[in-house]
Amino acid sequence: MNINENDIAKVVEAVLNEMNAKPSACAKPAKASNGSIPTKAKVAMLTKLGNFDIQEYPIPEIGDDDILVKVEGCGVCGTDAHEFKNDPFSLIPVVLGHEGTGEIIKMGKNVKKDSAGKPLNIGDKVVTCMIFNDDPDITMFDLNKQNVGSGDIYGLMPDDNIHLNGWFADYMIIRGGSTIFNVSDLDLDSRILIEPCAVLIHAVERAKTTGILRFNSRVVVQGCGPIGLICIAVLRTMGIENIVAVDGNEQRLEFAKRMGADNTVNFMNHKGVDALADAVKDAFGGYAADFAFQCTGSPVAHANIYKFIRSGGGLCELGFFINGGDATINPHFDLCSKEITLVGSWVYTLRDYATTFDFLKRAIAIGLPIKELITHRFSLEEMNEALETNLAQKGLKVVYINKD
Repeated sequence: MNINENDIAKVVEAVLNEMNAKPSACAKPAKASNGSIPTKAKVAMLTKLGNFDIQEYPIPEIGDDDILVKVEGCGVCGTDAHEFKNDPFSLIPVVLGHEGTGEIIKMGKNVKKDSAGKPLNIGDKVVTCMIFNDDPDITMFDLNKQNVGSGDIYGLMPDDNIHLNGWFADYMIIRGGSTIFNVSDLDLDSRILIEPCAVLIHAVERAKTTGILRFNSRVVVQGCGPIGLICIAVLRTMGIENIVAVDGNEQRLEFAKRMGADNTVNFMNHKGVDALADAVKDAFGGYAADFAFQCTGSPVAHANIYKFIRSGGGLCELGFFINGGDATINPHFDLCSKEITLVGSWVYTLRDYATTFDFLKRAIAIGLPIKELITHRFSLEEMNEALETNLAQKGLKVVYINKD
């Protein structure tokens, strides 16, 4: 077939005319007049107990050390629920959301790498940890493994003239001095689960300091909300197989088996702590646990768990993220005469945060249904419903997804 130059020119002209006449089905509408970056952002502002209002604010110019992120999603944490219901931190008005992730759309000229030394570029997917301007001793490679509880956190910061301070928004500004990690190799659901998973990576690392938690340990996990279920998954990825889960919800106990628990005990079926302790022993074939993780915020649950542990065993308490009240134990019978080794765990270190990325990959690789923890997804405008769903303990993990 012979085609001369005039024919080629006509074909090209026809194709170009058709492209100009019909917008591409894959084309995305411009976000703002400049074609890329919006001028305003929406936030779910907690304005009073039990109520979020959607408010809109101008996006300010970012500084040389700052980053503008388009929010893709954020988990709803128990801490968010406490603030929504009771405002224990006296933060109202506040933009909540600290389990978030999103895409970099603008960077200050000084931003080159994340907190682990990985390059950062426009389009990268990121998560934040804490802001440490006031505590330079906390670093990525802090040999003392100091936890990050003393730092500021996006989603638990008082409102200011920037307003874009939490992940319950469609855009957020990450300020200089913040910790940030490039997690572009993880999908959205995995990225949303990073923060709660880091809590359990830290707890298990704390447990390992006792020298009691080993491959062949009998481990009981009390409380099968998202935290307890992730605890089971972390233990399972470490190769620990003899795990008993304790909870009062049969659906959560079934999910605990899928996450790696070998057996379960429903405390609703047993009257009194002695009967419950016997049931736990029966689940271990007649033996008390070598180690226990207490993942509820219940003082009664804390008091009970000592009865599940053998003499010389260990306990990691991580359920009390806020003041949940006093627990009554008998120091002689529960702690001293049994020589229980007790460690507390609260939030995480930066190194734990980075370790979490590999945990998630490993959990998925061995077939644990870690992403199925996410059972409810809400838009920004549905944030009140999202928090009510969390408080009602419907499903497992409630999350906000930016659908724009």
